Amino acid sequence: MSQQRLQKALDARILHRMADARSFERGEEYFAAGRVGSLADYEGTLTAKVRGTHTYSVKLWTDAGQLEYSCTCPVGDDGAFCKHCVAVGLAWLAKGTEKTFRRKRTAPVVTMDDVRAYLAGLDQDVLADMLVEQAMDDDRLRRRLFLKAAKKGPKGFDLATYRQAIDSAVDHDGSVDYWSARDYARGIEEAIDSIAELLKEGYAAQVIELAEYALEAVENALGSVDDSDGYMGGILERLQELHLQACKMAKPDPEALARRLFAWELRTHWDTFYGAAATYADVFGKSGLTIYRKLAEAEWAKVPKSGPGNYSPVEHSRHFRITHIMETLARQTGDVEALVAIKKRDLSLPYAYLQIAEVYKKARKHNLALEWAERGLKAFPERTDSRLREFLAEEYHRRKAHDKAMALIWAEFAESTHLSQYQNLKAHADRIAQWPAWREKALGFLREEIARSKRAARSQQSPWSYTPDGSELVR
Repeated sequence: MSQQRLQKALDARILHRMADARSFERGEEYFAAGRVGSLADYEGTLTAKVRGTHTYSVKLWTDAGQLEYSCTCPVGDDGAFCKHCVAVGLAWLAKGTEKTFRRKRTAPVVTMDDVRAYLAGLDQDVLADMLVEQAMDDDRLRRRLFLKAAKKGPKGFDLATYRQAIDSAVDHDGSVDYWSARDYARGIEEAIDSIAELLKEGYAAQVIELAEYALEAVENALGSVDDSDGYMGGILERLQELHLQACKMAKPDPEALARRLFAWELRTHWDTFYGAAATYADVFGKSGLTIYRKLAEAEWAKVPKSGPGNYSPVEHSRHFRITHIMETLARQTGDVEALVAIKKRDLSLPYAYLQIAEVYKKARKHNLALEWAERGLKAFPERTDSRLREFLAEEYHRRKAHDKAMALIWAEFAESTHLSQYQNLKAHADRIAQWPAWREKALGFLREEIARSKRAARSQQSPWSYTPDGSELVR
């Protein structure tokens, strides 16, 4: 029956529809070149290997009458029906027909159904020996079998085996380059799959411990992995989701959990348990949140106040996490002034004033929002933040103080005479129907800037000096 469903869901027209024109064309080429190997079908599922830049694994199956697919190539990882999927589909359709590969091959008479029938007739000990023999040559299969056995061991559930499986999956030799990162991440995903299975089977308390163990292992490995495609980041997210689900099911000691997660959130370099006070609020309960808040306030007391001119990238980075923790706690209370008090601790950048202004604006306290935006502009007259100017200009427009708004936007353009700033100037001028005048002013200013730069370049009389050519004016 499942074979019939596959036949209905898979034909050349469907392959055409699911792949773009280029992928289908390349898939035909791969099929014709005999790049599809290890083709097998069982219970309505096709698996195969396709040789391309690397050897990729393809799987095709049906779900609710629709053809589903997966491929381990980069395009397949992005969810597209790739050329490898096309090649496998064509290879399966060609079975039993007159179509051939590059060199003529005889279709196998034995199918996976025959294999299953053979295995079903074997003695259990023989089957076990075959599986163990294969596992000795296959790390991932061996790890899966270890984990299956760890749940049913003579001494009960064996956490040590699961930890060992996590270590084995995460361990690498020196570093993991871009091309190896996908397979490396898949090995870790398989270990996480086994943890997810435990949660479904009711081992929530064990999942909490294993998820934390895996999170620490993955964090330690991340510095040596080229994670340009974000596989490892996805693994961290999945582990945190499993951890939260397990905590909701197992209801661990809320105070001990609060202490662990606070310490983790404060020390991590990878945003693990970021915003735990909000995410785990129901799990912490009143007692856990009380402990978490006490820990946070003790750490917050160590953070010095800083104002304009006191910005230090090192100090800012050091205090970033505790600041976010305190902001999360303040937002939970709904107390606007408590949140502002947190943000007022560090006023070393103009953006800090903007953040306070935005808090007040969201709370519909527009006069305070305007006051803080103006304070930020006054505190940083020479090097203000463009976002602060934009916010203040919007507030001025809202109050019909259009001249003040345009003065700010003009200052932004005069500091950075790029096309984007010119477009922004136009957007604001259009709101008050004054664009023609501002346009002439802007173009005149830019022409003078170009002329001044040319004069300065000529005065240097150096063959290496840059002479402006007016390209930005043309743009």
